[in-house]
Amino acid sequence: MSKAAKDVIQPMDEAVRAEAKGLLREARSAALATLGPDGHPSASLVGLATDIDGTPIILISGLAAHTANIAGDPRASLLISPGGKGDPLAHARITLKVRARKIDRESEDGARIRRRYLARQPKSALYADFPDFSFFALDIESASLNGGFARAFAPTPADLLSDPAHAAALAEVEAGAVAHMNDDHADAIALYATQLLGAKPGDWRAIGLDPDGLDMALGSAALRLPFPASVDGPGGLRRALAELATKARAQAA
Repeated sequence: MSKAAKDVIQPMDEAVRAEAKGLLREARSAALATLGPDGHPSASLVGLATDIDGTPIILISGLAAHTANIAGDPRASLLISPGGKGDPLAHARITLKVRARKIDRESEDGARIRRRYLARQPKSALYADFPDFSFFALDIESASLNGGFARAFAPTPADLLSDPAHAAALAEVEAGAVAHMNDDHADAIALYATQLLGAKPGDWRAIGLDPDGLDMALGSAALRLPFPASVDGPGGLRRALAELATKARAQAA
């Protein structure tokens, strides 16, 4: 990187770190660029979810060109650009340099990744178990965050991923905690969505959680509620959810 390029990059802080994590965690699709046998990058649109630590997850067919490209060279790039009104270049986007890693469906990680991906992409259940489809984790090696005009940052993998010890502590309880929230605390989920995130009322449901936040969905709409701080295990998760529920009820009063 040239000195001029380095001078453009601004220092990371907690607000920027949260912005970068939010772009990754909230994304449902991204542009994946892989390297073809001719050496040219080839970009395509893929559905996206994240593992509990924040690692991007994709589900792709063995018939797709990018699957063959990954088999030949696991290096790839992922562009997440949710856009918005007006000039598309005025909105934040993040580019990740990644290395694709095929997931063993029969492993413990494979079961968790399948569950988390289908919670984020429920229509994928129609083909997720076809024998020619595979899940891949995209291990982040570096990143570039463009927060809009004159806002350039270079987050490290540690800036984007959850604390690994906290993620491991939640991995075993996540599925049960999500089910418990939906079965016994639907009122709290509704308040999170409407009072803390300004969403329209409806049958919002929890679809996933991780050390940094809770994901919710209503039909095709998805929301993410960040936690005030990384939760380090089941006890910290209960406290964070209870405190956020108290805050939401106070705002509704």
